[in-house]
Amino acid sequence: MEANPRSTGRLPAAFLTPGSSSFFDFLASHSPEQLPGNRRLPEGVVEAPHGTTIVAATFADGVVLAGDRRATMGNMIAQRDIEKVFPADEYSAVGIAGTAGLAVEMVKLFQLELEHFEKVEGVTLSLEGKANRLSTMIRGNLGMAMQGLAVVPLFAGWDEAKEKGRIFSYDVTGGRSEEHGFAATGSGSIFARGSMKKLYRADLTEQEATTLVVQALYDAADDDSATGGPDLARRIYPIVTVITDEGYRRLTETESSELARSVTARRLEQPDGPRAALL
Repeated sequence: MEANPRSTGRLPAAFLTPGSSSFFDFLASHSPEQLPGNRRLPEGVVEAPHGTTIVAATFADGVVLAGDRRATMGNMIAQRDIEKVFPADEYSAVGIAGTAGLAVEMVKLFQLELEHFEKVEGVTLSLEGKANRLSTMIRGNLGMAMQGLAVVPLFAGWDEAKEKGRIFSYDVTGGRSEEHGFAATGSGSIFARGSMKKLYRADLTEQEATTLVVQALYDAADDDSATGGPDLARRIYPIVTVITDEGYRRLTETESSELARSVTARRLEQPDGPRAALL
């Protein structure tokens, strides 16, 4: 009889067999039931909290990725202060839209995937490689997506080879597209994209880019009930992250507060937001 690895203190053979540097592939081969997309669903209609709007914009020295804080379940607000933007590694970040629970699990798995690759190979993946790995993971969730539990993230980071910030968007099948300038995903994305389309410039500073994404989230919340705007009474503000050649940085609570209050104060004078410059 084969000894129980746990009782002998030895690792199972799967952990000692040479193979892919992908932790996702390893899990799919040896413990597929642990993957978010392979969970068995109960019979009937599944109600689950959904995250909504994520926006991103490049600027002269990097890229900004931001998200609102509301999660909805049907016509109800499920959570007012959910976090939807996470660091993927030192030079990239991912924002989640779609089924919140599955999306958070996918992000954690993606973080582990990038860390595992770096430890096995001794180098970090290129930004393009990271975007491809995330695409594979989204494709693995296709069965859940067909049952209404889709995860549609936005991925952004600093490309060390090209020395610029880049943005990648996805569909539910894992199809990947690079977005130039700005991008949005989630239920309020059409309104956020329209807002950024009017105001975006390639030569934005970091301050202007962070203000732009908060303006876009405000516009999305103005027209989409599933998107939450800045909640000054509860001190709940959008999560705003900046990625440059110095790495990933999340704006502090104080910085986010000042940004949200500034945008809100300007909206008292211009309820529909700033106007695009006329040609």
